[in-house]
Amino acid sequence: MTSSSADIAIVGGGLVGASLAYALSSQGWKVAMLESVEPRAASQPSYDDRTLALADSSCQILTGLGLWPAISENATPIRRVIVRELDGPGRVELDPAEHGLRQFGNIVEARSFGAAMMGVLPKQKTLQSFVPATVSGLENDQDGVRLNFNLDGSEHTLSANLVVGADGAASFVREAVGISASEHDYGQTAIVCNITPSQPHQGRAFECFTTTGPFAVLPHQGERCGLVWCLSSEEAQEKLALSDDEFLAAAQARFGDELGDFIRLGRRSSYPLRQVRADRDTARRTILLGNAAHAIHPIGAQGFNLGLRDVAVLAELLADVRRLKGDPGDESLLREYHGWRRFDQSSTVGWSDALARLYSKPGPGASLLRTAGLVANRLIRPLRRQTASRAMGYHGRIPRLALGEPLEIESS
Repeated sequence: MTSSSADIAIVGGGLVGASLAYALSSQGWKVAMLESVEPRAASQPSYDDRTLALADSSCQILTGLGLWPAISENATPIRRVIVRELDGPGRVELDPAEHGLRQFGNIVEARSFGAAMMGVLPKQKTLQSFVPATVSGLENDQDGVRLNFNLDGSEHTLSANLVVGADGAASFVREAVGISASEHDYGQTAIVCNITPSQPHQGRAFECFTTTGPFAVLPHQGERCGLVWCLSSEEAQEKLALSDDEFLAAAQARFGDELGDFIRLGRRSSYPLRQVRADRDTARRTILLGNAAHAIHPIGAQGFNLGLRDVAVLAELLADVRRLKGDPGDESLLREYHGWRRFDQSSTVGWSDALARLYSKPGPGASLLRTAGLVANRLIRPLRRQTASRAMGYHGRIPRLALGEPLEIESS
C-alpha cells in the first residue's frame, strides 16, 4: 500500500472541485485531487454538453483566479434576459444597462469549461491528481484526515489536514463523515441539447416558465443556442424517443417563433431533477461544497454559480490561513465558512425550490400568482434590480473574488 500526504484533499474533480484545486494550489497549498472518472470519458458528467450560464459574479471569480482567459475563448455574453410564461401573458425583459453592466454574464458549454481546466491543472506544481481513483474509506479526527482509495488496481492512503467533499449529490464524503441530507424528487427530467435557430440570438437568453418546468434557450457562439427543456420524466422519455425532426418541431411549438425556425439539432442528453440538501456543510476537518452540499433545480441556472461562490469563499479564507501559516482544517475556519455561506446557500436553494414548485403547480390561483410576479418585475424597477442582482450572485456577504479583487497568493 502506497502512502502520501497533502495539506488539503479534494474528493471530486468535476468543475467545482477542479476550480477549487486550481485556486488552492495557486496559493501554494499542497493539494491532492481524487476523481473517479477520467475527464475525457463519456461518463464524466462535468465535461458533457450541458450549458453553463455563468453569472457576472462567477465570471469575476474566474477572472480573479486567472482562469477566465482560457474559458472566455468559448464564452458568449448574455446581453439581455427575457423571462416569460409560455402558458400565460407574463413577461419581463432584463437589461444589464440598468445595473451599469454591459452583460449579465456568459454562456459556456461544460465541455469547453472542462477542456480549459484540463489545460491549466497539469501546470500546477503543488497539485497532485489521482484519476481514476475510487475512495473507499475516510477517517477524520483532531489530528487530520486519512483517505483510503484504489488507483489502477492498487490500494493507497492519503493523509491531509482538511478534506473537501466536491463529489456530487451522492457524496461519499458526506456519508462517510455522518452528515445526513434531505432529498426531494421533482418528478422531472431535463433534456439538454444544442439547436440552431434561423434568426440570430443577439446574446439574448430566454427563461420560459411552463407548468412542466422551465424551457430555456441560451446563446452560444455563432448561431447556436443551448436548449434546456424540463418535463415530467414520463413525457421526457417520449420526447427523447422522437426523431430529430419531430423533436425540433415539438420544441418549436413549445417556444414559438421569437428566434424564427429551429433548423438544426445536436445530440440530446437527459438528467433527472431532484434537490439534495446536506443538513450541514462541515464536520471535523471536513467541508462539503457544490452539489455535495446542495444539488438544486436548474430553474434560474443557479447550481454551478452557487458552487463557484463556495469555492471563492473557501479560497479567500484559506488564503488568510496560508498567510498566517495556520492549519487549513482548524475548527475556526470551518465555523467561519459555515457562517459565511449559510445565507447564500439557504436563500438560493429556497428561491430555486419555490420557483420550481410554483411553476409546476396547477390551478388558476397559481397561474395568477405566476403572472403577477412577472408583471410586478416588469413594472417595478427596484424589484427588477433586486431579481437581477440575486441572479448575478450579488447578495449577502460577497467574497472578494466576486468583486474583482484577486486574493494574495503565497509563493512558498
